[in-house]
Amino acid sequence: MLPIVDLAELDTPAGRERLREITHHVGFFYLDGHGVDRELLDRVFTVAREFFALPEDSKQSVAMLNSPHFRGYNRVGGELTNGETDWREQIDIGPERPPIPGAADYLRLQGPNQWPGDLPDLEKTIEALDAALADVGMRLLRHWAASLDADPAIFDDAFAHAPATLIKVVRYPARPSADHTGEQGVGAHKDSGVLTMLLLEPGSSGLQVETEDGDWIDAPARAGSFVVNIGELLEVATGGYLRATRHRVLTPAGAPERLSVPYFLNPALDATVPVITLPPHLAARARGIEMDPSNPLYNTYGENAWKSRTRAHPDVYARWYPDEAEPG
Repeated sequence: MLPIVDLAELDTPAGRERLREITHHVGFFYLDGHGVDRELLDRVFTVAREFFALPEDSKQSVAMLNSPHFRGYNRVGGELTNGETDWREQIDIGPERPPIPGAADYLRLQGPNQWPGDLPDLEKTIEALDAALADVGMRLLRHWAASLDADPAIFDDAFAHAPATLIKVVRYPARPSADHTGEQGVGAHKDSGVLTMLLLEPGSSGLQVETEDGDWIDAPARAGSFVVNIGELLEVATGGYLRATRHRVLTPAGAPERLSVPYFLNPALDATVPVITLPPHLAARARGIEMDPSNPLYNTYGENAWKSRTRAHPDVYARWYPDEAEPG
């Protein structure tokens, strides 16, 4: 089972030290005491079910394929991880901003969302969730910084202007018991941003986290908790003292339907994540940034996000940017 962290406990040196060590070794934990209104979280699941129950033509009217900013709906099988098809449908939502005139490369990720006209509650609910989780996420970042003997506000400037949050509202359909297409709900991967807070439907399972030894452990939903994990940019910021952890979702034959809502706390697209100078006793334990030629890590958030988005959605990339090199 993943460790459990209560946000209130992080106001103490002992609590921050425990947070640091958990995310040095595991990279994942359950977060309690976050203070996010239970009524809001219930409303998120209600509106998610309403969205996925819409007629197919209504969902396709906001298809990501219509968006050069990689926003909108993906049908089941419309996203790839490690080149393999994921068994889920989802809508991707970011900050509601106009496109940047003349934008190139990763700055093209900024732009408007696509909202289904017959479900106005979706936009209002996601905006409320964004506001609540941005506050929790920044509190966590300040605690991490303090635990590493850095200025607690060291990350603040990167988030001060136009943070590039990403929210996914996800449905994993039930997989038929006689299914032979595999069990990949989402393939093994790391998150490209700073940190992720995952809201899981009560009673659901399927999420697995890779351990330091290369084994996989289950991370089922826990009542009242978010599942939190660090992303690649926090690995970069700490020289690998904190390392982003691979995780996956399995939907084996016979698996029931489940919903999840990951919230990715990210700085501005053009923000360079600050690198923390670790004290000697921590620097000696830092493992360095993982060097994987197939997955380079960038310290500018937009570069890291563009890498991930173009790989996950090659159809969107090909439609809007056909003259560019293959993603990745």
